[in-house]
Amino acid sequence: MSDDVQVVEPVQQAGSRPEPARRRSVLILLRDTFLQRREASVLIVAVALMGYFEYNRPIFLSQSNLLNIAQATAPNAIVATGIVLLLISGEIDLSVGMTFALAPFLMHYFADFYGVPSIPAILLALVVAAGIGWVNGFVSIVLRVPSFVATLGTFYALQGIVLTTSHAYPAEIPQGMDGAIRQWIGPPSGWAELIWAVAIVVVFQLVLTRTRWGLHTISVGGNSIGATEAGIKSRRIKIGNFMIASVLAAFAGIAEAFRVHTIDPNLGGGAQIPFLAISAAVIGGTALAGGSGTVAGAFLGALVLAELQDGFNLIGISANPYFLILGGAILVSMIANQYLSRLRRTGRT
Repeated sequence: MSDDVQVVEPVQQAGSRPEPARRRSVLILLRDTFLQRREASVLIVAVALMGYFEYNRPIFLSQSNLLNIAQATAPNAIVATGIVLLLISGEIDLSVGMTFALAPFLMHYFADFYGVPSIPAILLALVVAAGIGWVNGFVSIVLRVPSFVATLGTFYALQGIVLTTSHAYPAEIPQGMDGAIRQWIGPPSGWAELIWAVAIVVVFQLVLTRTRWGLHTISVGGNSIGATEAGIKSRRIKIGNFMIASVLAAFAGIAEAFRVHTIDPNLGGGAQIPFLAISAAVIGGTALAGGSGTVAGAFLGALVLAELQDGFNLIGISANPYFLILGGAILVSMIANQYLSRLRRTGRT
């Protein structure tokens, strides 16, 4: 009888993979899943810009400078949230810039001229903003005036109201709002507006991706006739999105007024706000043709714009090339969005 012991090699079960192969497959799956997200490319750009500007100016990621970036990102991100919903549904609103400027004055008029308590004065300003959105929606959807033209007219009408009622002079924040309400909406530390922006972006990203309203918004923008034939009330969806965009612009304007502690008729640069918001939405992956987009991507787009503007200032580049790069970024984003959309339709991403 032999004393030799035969060593039997373990037999690999059919279909099983070695551990390194499984790990690689998981990493590839995670990579592909990440790249399929519309926000992936703009997130990579945002992180790359942080690294570039920090390498050239090590103070870029300091707390004080991050605060500057946050304060530049927040209002554009809030306004861009409403713009994304409109763009996805196939519409646009250029009047949000003057709604942004008008809302703090409405709050001031209600509180100081009519004695309305602080919180109701803010709520009334938001209600008026919702009415402005409803008018934009009615003219665009019911009267069939292209939303670009309709909201451009509203923009100038609101600008006239702001300049006439304010006599083109800034106003102070109502005294009753200078305490607890300012701490709640826009404390001197400056981070509150970004917190509001993040909360709004999270809520409306969920609305867009997890609710019937979001599904109907995408359906209406992708195929309005088909959505109507399927029983979706496209008029209600579009007018509702106009109202949401106006209310968000008004809230952003009020929050910005509390942050800078003054109500200025030129708050937000007027025409600058809507175009920055549209730029953030487009850079973030929202299609101007309608039918697709992402609120989270618009937030990242607003962050990229803020990083560019702040980084240029830090490294001593004139502000003029900022607009050149912004235009290029919009064109590149639109081309990339079209290319990636074709890849998604063919199942290659």
